[in-house]
Amino acid sequence: MAPKDLKPKAEQPVPAGTVEDNDEPDEWDKRINRTGCAEENARLTDCYYEKKDWRACKDEMQKFRDCWKTQGNDKRTDMRDA
Repeated sequence: MAPKDLKPKAEQPVPAGTVEDNDEPDEWDKRINRTGCAEENARLTDCYYEKKDWRACKDEMQKFRDCWKTQGNDKRTDMRDA
């Protein structure tokens, strides 16, 4: 029997800045994986995380854009009149 002052794990707050260790892909992961450009996206976001300046990540951005276009995502996500 657990002491009264300890909450079950599911109810304990997660400290700020803590990332939950979960192997299941969330909605964002599923969506970016469907684009076919998940690897390029990861490189781009890693670059920005390290450098904190998009201008320093031009090569990664171009590779992501090229992948996006090659996979046909530009056509799929193109704005259309409703």
